[in-house]
Amino acid sequence: MNSIETVAKNIRLEVMQYAFFHLFPVTVAGTAMIMDIRTAKVDNGWIIFSMSVGLFVCIWQKNITGIGFFIMGSVMPLFLMILFAFGMIGAGDIKLFCALGGIMGCESIIKCIFISFLTGAGISAALLIFNHNFCERILYFIEYVKCTVSTGKISSYRRKNIAAPENFHFTIPVFISVLLYAGGRRCWWAMCWPPAFGRHASRKSPPRIPC
Repeated sequence: MNSIETVAKNIRLEVMQYAFFHLFPVTVAGTAMIMDIRTAKVDNGWIIFSMSVGLFVCIWQKNITGIGFFIMGSVMPLFLMILFAFGMIGAGDIKLFCALGGIMGCESIIKCIFISFLTGAGISAALLIFNHNFCERILYFIEYVKCTVSTGKISSYRRKNIAAPENFHFTIPVFISVLLYAGGRRCWWAMCWPPAFGRHASRKSPPRIPC
């Protein structure tokens, strides 16, 4: 009887861990995406709430090591400040990555950022081709580089007009990336580690991703 209770307790614990470390990031990213689409910004209150819940549950599930897990994941996305200085990414997007990093962990948030940019590039290219201004955008990029080099001043790369086709909401590819993360290890590793699904994929499972 004790063994059955132990198994049931472990199952409940695993379900709770999966619900938080996989499904809660979907809620965080999805809510941020809706805010961004409706108001063109992500509310700071939602970011603070998400990070507070993330820190509490990390400590509850991982004890004292949860603090390090949370801090490492939250700090990692700050390297994107380089892109923010050039106006290539918004502050709200970076704060969203920080909130997600505290929940997902350092390793997973790096993959999330990579897939987000990969997905964003695909969406942007599709929009530019659909609107027949791909060449115009390439010329705009060349002129931006020339202006930055000649003046030595960093100006915003992003156009002011949010209606410009390339200025779509970056929270959309972030949400897609988090969905892949929550969808399971096979979806995640299919995007991040294609060799794991090569000729020998059926013989060997992909490496385990820590929660």
